[in-house]
Amino acid sequence: MRIKNLLSLVMLAVLASCSSNAQTDVNFTSPDAAAFSKYWYAGKAELTSYNLEQSRYGATYKGHAVLIFVTEDFSNTKQVKLDNPKAAGTDAVKVLKLNFTKKFNTGIYPYSMMMSVFKPIDSNKYPHTLKVTTASQEWCGHTFMQLNLKKDAYHLSGYSYFESEGDVNRDIKKTLLEDEVWNIIRLNPEVLPIGDVTVIPATFISRLKHNALTNKKARATLKLADNAQFVGDDLLVYELKYSEPDRSLRIYFEKEFPHEIMGWEDTYKEMMTKATKRKSMQLDYWTKNSPADLIYREQLGLD
Repeated sequence: MRIKNLLSLVMLAVLASCSSNAQTDVNFTSPDAAAFSKYWYAGKAELTSYNLEQSRYGATYKGHAVLIFVTEDFSNTKQVKLDNPKAAGTDAVKVLKLNFTKKFNTGIYPYSMMMSVFKPIDSNKYPHTLKVTTASQEWCGHTFMQLNLKKDAYHLSGYSYFESEGDVNRDIKKTLLEDEVWNIIRLNPEVLPIGDVTVIPATFISRLKHNALTNKKARATLKLADNAQFVGDDLLVYELKYSEPDRSLRIYFEKEFPHEIMGWEDTYKEMMTKATKRKSMQLDYWTKNSPADLIYREQLGLD
């Protein structure tokens, strides 16, 4: 009962941080603590598969993407998942974790990419994402990068088979992460930043375009969606539009809680990457590791 009460207090703090966004006409109805807890603390993850059209090497390739959202206990100091949250005391932080995977083929060889984002649920106490990791594997080699929140910066550790990218260890001034926008949408889209913003662009894009991560200026908007290609009720679209380089990310999601993401478009100069929702389920997937559990992959359309 004590844990349940604590979760309710955390959610009340999160909901209390909601304030109407004066720069948009969108009006949200925030869920109460009970509804939030019932969805996100049910001991299951939300798995959603997407049909993917991925731009690469001047062409567009078909593949699939998966967004996995799940809550877990995280260490604020070590920035790893806790083995024993009760023993961690005040170091324990409840986060909404996103595991974002992409798989697609480019000609003869495949790409496998994965990003993990660890965003605290209590945005009053922990306004910034604690950690992001991104890995990419393909037949030429593999790369890995990690962002860890420090006092006034994100510390970037990067490793690559490319000489020009090499081993990187440096700080980037703390600001909004494009990679955390997905988590903000699911937790509380009412606090999405609107207007002229400073952003650390997506780690996926940094890898695919071989761009060094640094702060960039962008224009952020939130409005009702008018794209019929994305199916859903009362869809909204959140857009980050960068002037340099010329790129726009548009994420389409449902206005009502739990704000399911129905798809996205990522336009980079003349190329566009697009994903549309295929199937969603809630599942304790970490227990589904027997041959019989392959049926869930079939249900998600991944085989």
